[in-house]
This record gives sequence, structure tokens and C-alpha cells, in this order.
Amino acid sequence: TASRPESASNALSFVTQVRRQLGLCRLVGALDAVLDSNARVAPFRILLQVPGSQVYSAIACGATAEEINQHWEWLEQNLLHTLSVFDNKEDIVSFVKGKVKALIAEETSSKLAEQEEDPEKFREALVKFESRFNFPEAEKLITYYSCCCWKGKVPRQGWLYLSINHLCFYSFFLGKELKLIIPWVEVQKLERTSNVFMTDTVRVTTANKERDFSTFLNISEAFRIMEQLADVTLRRLLDNEIFELDPGLQDPTQITKRDLEARAQNEFFRAFFRLPRKEKLHEVVDCSLWTPFSRCHTAGTMYTSDSYICFASKENGCCTVIIPLREVIGIEKMEDTSLLPNPIIVSIRSKTAFQFIELKDRDTLVENLLQRFKEVNSSNSLAFGSMCALGDDEPACLGTEASHGKERSECEKENNYLLSAEALRSDFHQSGMPGLDFGKSREQIKESLWDDHFVEYGRTVCMFRTEKIRKLVAMGIPESLRGKLWLLFSDAQTDLASHPGYYAHLVEASMGRCCMATEEIERDLHRSLPEHPAFQSEMGIAALRRVLTAYAHRNPKIGYCQSMNILTSVLLLYAKEEEAFWLLVAVCERMLPDYFNHRVIGAQVDQSVFEELIKEQLPELAEHMKDLTALASISLSWFLTLFLSIMPLESAVNVVDCFFYDGIKAIFQLGLAILEANAVDLCNSKDDGQALMILSRFLEHVKNEESPLPPIGNHHAFFSDDQEPSPVTEIANLIHDSYEKFGDHSVEQIERMRYKHRIRVLQSHEDTTKQNVLRVVIPDVSILPEDLEELYDLFKREHLIRCYWESGSAVPERHDPSRPYAEQYRIDVQQFAGLYRLLSPWTCGEHTDLLAHRTFRLLDENMDRLIEFKGLASCLDVMYNGEMNEKIKLLYKLHIPPALTENERDSQSPLKNPLLSTSRPLVIGKSNGDAVDYQKQLKQMLKDLAKEKDTKTEKELPKMSQKEFIQFCKTLYSLFHEDPEENDLYQAIATVTTLLLQIGEVGQRSISLGSGSDEFTEDLQPEASASDQDAVFTDTVKTPHKDSQPSPETEGDWTVSFEHILASLLTEQSLVNFFEKPLELKPKLENAKLNQYSLRTNGMSCHELKIPV
Repeated sequence: TASRPESASNALSFVTQVRRQLGLCRLVGALDAVLDSNARVAPFRILLQVPGSQVYSAIACGATAEEINQHWEWLEQNLLHTLSVFDNKEDIVSFVKGKVKALIAEETSSKLAEQEEDPEKFREALVKFESRFNFPEAEKLITYYSCCCWKGKVPRQGWLYLSINHLCFYSFFLGKELKLIIPWVEVQKLERTSNVFMTDTVRVTTANKERDFSTFLNISEAFRIMEQLADVTLRRLLDNEIFELDPGLQDPTQITKRDLEARAQNEFFRAFFRLPRKEKLHEVVDCSLWTPFSRCHTAGTMYTSDSYICFASKENGCCTVIIPLREVIGIEKMEDTSLLPNPIIVSIRSKTAFQFIELKDRDTLVENLLQRFKEVNSSNSLAFGSMCALGDDEPACLGTEASHGKERSECEKENNYLLSAEALRSDFHQSGMPGLDFGKSREQIKESLWDDHFVEYGRTVCMFRTEKIRKLVAMGIPESLRGKLWLLFSDAQTDLASHPGYYAHLVEASMGRCCMATEEIERDLHRSLPEHPAFQSEMGIAALRRVLTAYAHRNPKIGYCQSMNILTSVLLLYAKEEEAFWLLVAVCERMLPDYFNHRVIGAQVDQSVFEELIKEQLPELAEHMKDLTALASISLSWFLTLFLSIMPLESAVNVVDCFFYDGIKAIFQLGLAILEANAVDLCNSKDDGQALMILSRFLEHVKNEESPLPPIGNHHAFFSDDQEPSPVTEIANLIHDSYEKFGDHSVEQIERMRYKHRIRVLQSHEDTTKQNVLRVVIPDVSILPEDLEELYDLFKREHLIRCYWESGSAVPERHDPSRPYAEQYRIDVQQFAGLYRLLSPWTCGEHTDLLAHRTFRLLDENMDRLIEFKGLASCLDVMYNGEMNEKIKLLYKLHIPPALTENERDSQSPLKNPLLSTSRPLVIGKSNGDAVDYQKQLKQMLKDLAKEKDTKTEKELPKMSQKEFIQFCKTLYSLFHEDPEENDLYQAIATVTTLLLQIGEVGQRSISLGSGSDEFTEDLQPEASASDQDAVFTDTVKTPHKDSQPSPETEGDWTVSFEHILASLLTEQSLVNFFEKPLELKPKLENAKLNQYSLRTNGMSCHELKIPV
């Protein structure tokens, strides 16, 4: 290396360096390229050197002398003249390095922004992606990143491409190319982690491997996009039973990076404010909101969607506001001042106004809000006022509620079912019982506290939600306010006000109809809080029936699931019937998404999240209970019924209070508090059964001493015979502990964990499906279990590959998680043909596809043009492990209907060989050199067949016509192509074919002559008597007996039976050797794993694939 000092001072020197192209420098350049795929060995550099030090710091680099001179001029103009102000060289070095790092950071940021918006760069990346991986055009590239892929301890720098169905990585270094393709649907875990070399990596785990990716310029963005792609793709392909994509993501080929980022924001927005799934987020704007209770403006973020304006403070838990647009009466701009910059006022019906300031682009925001405000009002042309407010001092709210109630009552008159006008609690209120005075006084204190809170923070759904209201909720909502507050906290009141008469019409439409859901509902009606007097009467049972049946009618995808009855019965205790219906809608469709369906995916995801929280928050308990699955199964009912099924009712309703205010977070933290309270006993437990007893006994003794209601036993709780007195736990204390110790998890953290664990749960369901399918198939085949497992993976992947690149509803319908395990995945004829080319030992060149289609028709017994895995496995089992007669029978079936169609039967015969002439006698060659006339051989063959037929009980196969036989021979000829014994096999099959053609012609003549059996006997063997003829021969040449089944062949047609063909083939040792030689499925499976994608993307034919030996 040659260097030349350009400038120096007393403190430091700047040096330009020219790199000579020597072998060592080439090695250095190669190492640079390992660490940075964009690295090129820069021949010119500027170095910073401190006199007396051997350390040089790189300041700039350039590819040409002109470029490095430009950097030098910038240093002279902007940096060198400022160095004189520093007193020592350490300060100078620190300043120079800081300045350069700032410039690099600024340049990198601007380049990223430019790259994101630069279509030319994306187009260039797209061309490389298509050329490197050769996917069809339908495989849309979403985005790409420069990063390292770790192979052990060695990083490979390259490019990570994220497409709609795959994660792909490409690297080329020192002549070695690395291509990695991971379908999103095969990802089992996606997480940010660290290894011994890198502190922040993205780990992608599949069934067989873990892959680490690092050195992203923006790892948070990359991981967020990967997370979204994995979630969307897995749910689209594996969870299409219940999952519905956002409208912008319905067509995978139209998904963009911006769409995925918007989806992530939408998911967080809906989860944070617990809004309906249809809500689409439009603007996210930093602003400040005037909060009268603190007498100041609170900094935060405004979120606007189709029907809501929401606000969340920067400080977590300080203040949130939800404003439905149907509650708004005006949105206007105020005068802009230095104290109130860019303010707007949002006025609502309850004579309250919200003042937002510091809004960027205020004019556009207000314009958009007014447009959506008009749309909301026009969609509710019959505006029945606002939602009900709490208290008697709100005449506007009470008046509108009265008119709303009047309208609903008119709707109810139109149907025959009288809906409950009041909560069941009021009809079945138990009073006058001793010992309840203390509870009533506590209720009055709580009511007073809530009244004071309403005055200061508001009493409608638009109230300010702060830490203070959370504390009031944790104490337990008063009985008189519970139902109304549930409606406000869940925003079910907005749905109620927006759909007048909807529930009454649903009841009218659904009652009296019989389906599986109604049968299950009837079965569970009397199991719903049977200990409560409200459900010991027909009034309560009838209301419960109407709500559950109406919901099943509204949402047939969910219908009815167990535990919905328990939840609904409690809702009916505290809310009117129609209100209880909309609360149930809010719980099932917003607050507990995917909980109530065939596979309860949502509940299992939260169970998995709960396991992670146990490991994080209660490490000692997690360490003791190595397998947390038992705790998860025990706690499943906690989540499904919100503790209503395992706690005394008067205590469990306090849990429901917290749930409606804080969502699923309240259940997580309460579950952790319960485990912590029992941690010592659980650590000492010997088995899962004892752990269940400990938790059940604890929950049975969670009391609510402040409740004004008499204690009600829990019919659903687990009762133990333990006579030991158990300590009583106060529910308010338990809830307080849960908030104090475990309440620090944000909604965003929980949603992130849900993303991660949803992948695991869906893949767990896929594994369960696979194991159940294999359990059914393994006893019926001889394929090794490990080979059968790989075969299933190929079968499933073939289905998914078709789903990736085909549009239309027919493809996803082939996967139905609600069907029995063996029927969940099915493939069509094109998919089967692809697998046949890869796996079948009977490859016949151009004839292979024809044979594959015939095999498919044979396996498609119900003729729905789809086959299941069992059909493929049984077919390959015969080909690889069957006896010769089983293989010949399969081939025989492939050449008669329904496998063989009329068009194929009529195709021209390829058998023009003179060897097939029937005009000359055929001599069969023997290994010892002797020759035997074929008539003697045929006679012996027919005798053997007669003996076999006498003992045979299986249904006889139809006879084969001459056209079908010609196709059969064509297949045999194709099978022998390129076999090492090809010549011997051709000679043998020519011999057998000639023999069978003569048999068929003799039979044809015999039928034509009517009594030609004697004539045939004389032609075949003059010295033989008629008694020597056997039954098989007779069946072949005579007219069927009147008691036998009518023959499908026309009189005089040429036919040959399966028995004739089998016996003829058995006479040739080379044919026997061919069909009985051992075949290995494993090499084909290994090859298929390597070539399954290329076969579909490149259109490879079978002979182009490299088959491992």
C-alpha cells in the first residue's frame, strides 16, 4: 500500500491512500465483500491519523482520483479551518469522527427513503428476483433487503427477497451461489433474537432448520413486514375456515409493502381501542387534547377511521378517548393562535366538546373528517339519537333513548316473540336476606364515587378513560351500573343504536328453525347458571334461547360454541335482552377474536401467549413445571368463559368488569396473579391432577364480601372432597395484585406475541392433521412411516403450490379445516400428475402424463375431480411394494373404464410390429434351450387359472376389449424404455402379446360360430378330449349361462381377461423379474423435494429431472 500525506497540523494528519492491486489487497477486497454485498474495493481513501498513534480511521473513499479530490475539497472547506478551536488532539478526533458519522447517517437515511420511492431500483430488484428464482409472474415481490444469512458461524452476505408466498435469500461469493427458498406456510416460528456474534437477528424456524438473518439497515421494518407476510399467508392458506382478509389483501397479487404496513397499523388500532373489524384506519396524527380534569393539554396521537375519532396519550394509561362519528354533531376549525396552534373542536350530542391542537395539515384532516361524518349520517338516515347516558341529569340522552326504545317496541310488535325489556337481575332480585346490609352500603359508596367520576370525566362512550376509572373498575362496578358500563366500555352501545329493530328481525327469522346449532343450544340451555333463579324459570331460558339462536343466525361461521351459553346468561342478568345480544357480538367478534369457532384458534393462541408470560413473569414456576401445557389446558376455561365457570358468580362478574374495560389483558394478568398466589403449592405438586385440584380449590374460595347479592354456588366449578378448610381470597385484592404486579404489558406487546404464537398454533394443528392422517393410512400400506411422512409433506406442498399461483375460489376450497382429517387436503388431476411424474416408478416418457391421468380417474371414486392423500399412498404402495399380480391388476384397471376413456380407447395402435402376427405358431424359448409349442403352454396356463378361479371370491374384473388391450401393450412397451434389459423385455412382451392376441381371436371365432368350443379344441390340441377344457376357457369362448351376469361385450367381440394376461406374463422370466425387482421410494422422495418447485416453475418434463441413485 502506498500513501501520501496531503495535509497535517500539530494535532493530527489527513492522509490519502492509494490501494495497489496486489494479491494481498485482492484478499482484503474479498473479505470486504463477505461483510458487505455492495462493497467494492475502493482504490482511494482518506485516513485520519493522530501523530504518534498507529491507528488510522477511514474518513472517505472513492473509486477515482477525481472523486477522492472532491472529498478532500469538502474537508478543506467545511472541516479543517474549524479544528483550531480545539485544545487537544482527543477533542479533534472526537469531533471529526462525530461529524463524519453524522454525515453517513444522514446519507444512509436519505438513500433509504430514495430507494423506497424509487421505482427504477425496485424494478431492477424485481428482474433479479425473477431471474434468480424463476417463479411464475403471480409470485409478487413485496420488498427486499441487504442482509447476512448465517450458516453456522459463517455469515453469507446477500439479498433477502420477501414475496407473497416465500422468503428467499440469494448470495454469490467466490464462485459459490447460495439460493434459499422458504415458503411462509412452512415457517413454524418467527422471532427476533441474538446469537454469539450478533445482538439482533431475525430467526426463521421451519420443521428441519433454523435460519438467522442479520445486519439489516432497518431490522424493525424488515421484521414487521416478515411478520405480516407470515401471518397473512398462513391464515389465508391454513385458517380459511374463519379468517377473512382485509379488502385490500383479498388478491395476493395486489399486496404491496404499504398495504402490509397499513394492516399492521390497522390491527394495532382496532386491538387498542377494541373496535369492529370493518374499521379502516385513515389518519394517524400527533396532537394535544384539552383534558379538563388536569386543566391542561395532554400530548398524544389522534387516530381517525371510517366511523371513529380516537385519542391516546403519549404517556401510557394517562388518557384515551373514543368518539363514534354518529355521536358527533359538529367538527370545526378555530382561530390559529400562538397558544392554540391549529386547533379544531369536535362537538358531541351530550353537550360536550373536545379541543385538539397542534394538528399538522389541519385543513385536509378536517375536510376528510367532515366527509366521513356525512357518510355516517347518511348511512343512518333514521337517526334515533345518541346512546344512553348514565344518570337522570342528561335529558338529551334520555329523550333519544326513549324514542329509540319506542321504535324498537314497534318493531317487536311485528313478531310473535316478546323480548325481555329489563335485565333478568331486576326481575329475580333477591332482597331481605340477612347479612346483606354491609354490601348495600358498599354499593352506595361505589355509586357515589362513580357519580363524581361521571361529572368530571363524562358519562357517555366518549368519556375520558384514565387510570382513575381503571381503579374504580378494579374495585367492582356497582350492580345498578354494571350492564350500562359494559355497553359503554365495549362500545356495544354504538352497534345497538346503529341497528334499530335488527335484533327483533333476527329473532323472528331464526326462531323455529332447526339446525345443528339450535340442537346444541337446546342441549345446553339448562346447563347455563342452573343455580341462579333467573334460569330456573321459562322467562330466563326463553331469553337465553333467543339471544343464542339469533347470534347463530347472524354469524353462521361461528354459529354456537360451548361456553357461549354461560357468558350470555351472565350478560342477560345485567343487560336487557337486545343489549345482551350486542354485548355478545362485541365479545365474539371484537374482544375475543377467533375464540368461538370449530378449532378455537384464538383461545389456543392466547393460551400459548399465556405460557410465554408465565416463563417471563414466573420463572421459578416455569422451571419447576417443565411442560406448561398442563397449566395451559387447565386455564383454557378461564379464557373461554372469563372465569364465570370456575369462580363464584358474585366474584367472577368483577373479572368481567375488568375484561370489558381492559380487554384480554385483564384475563392474562389475573391468570398470572392466581398462579403466583399458588406458586408454592404448584411447585410441590406431584402431577397435573394435583395441580388442577390446587387451582380449582383456590378459585372456589375467591369471594366477594362487598357484593350485595347472596352467595350463589357455581355448578360448573370443580368440587373436591378435601375436608381441609381453605383460605378465602377477596376478589378485589386479587384483581388489585394483578394490576400492580402484572399490569405493565401493553396492547402492542400482547398483539406481537399473538402474531408469533398464532404461527405456532396453526402449525400445531397442521401437525395434528398430519399425524391423524398417517395413523389412518399406515396400517393399510407397506411404505415406511418416515417415507410416508415425507410423502404427505410433498402432497400438501403440491396443494399449496397450486394455491400460490392460481386465482379463483376453487383452489382454497380444496383445503377445509372443518372436514375430517383425511379429507382436509385434496388435489386435482394436474397436481396429481405433477406428483406422479416425480414419484412413480412407472415413468413412460411422453406416455407418463397419460398414465397419470388414468390413475387419477381410477382413484377418483366419487368423481368430484379431487383425491385425498390415502389414494395417492395406496397407489404408490402397489407400485413399489405390491406383488406382481397386484401391479398387473393395477395396470389392467388403468386400461379399462373408468380409467380409460373413449377417446384414448380409439387412439391408433402403435403395435405394428410383425412379431404380433397371429397367422403363425409361436415358439416360446426356454433357458435350457428346449422349445415348447405354445398350445401346450396355453393349455397348462388355462388349467392353472381354473384352479385359481374356483377359490377366488373377489369380484371379477371386466374383460378387456382389443382397443383397450392395445393401449395396455403400449403402456408396457413404454415402461421398458431405457431399462437395462430392454431387448429381452421387448422380446418377452412381443411373445406374450402374440399369445394373447391369438387367445382373443380364437374366443372371437368361437362366439361367432355359436358352438365353436369343439372346433377351437381341435384347432388348439387335436388329441385332447372335450373333458380337458377348463372353466376359464369355457367362460372365454362360450355364451354366458342364463343365470350368470350378462357380458358387457357384444356377441363376437374380441376380449381377454385379467387372468389370461397375468398367466401369460408369468410365463416370461424377464417380465417376472421386471415386476418383482425391489424398488426404493426414498430416492424418489429426496429428488421430489429438490425438484417439486422447479417442475412447476420451469415446466420440466420427467426425463429432465436428476434422479438420485
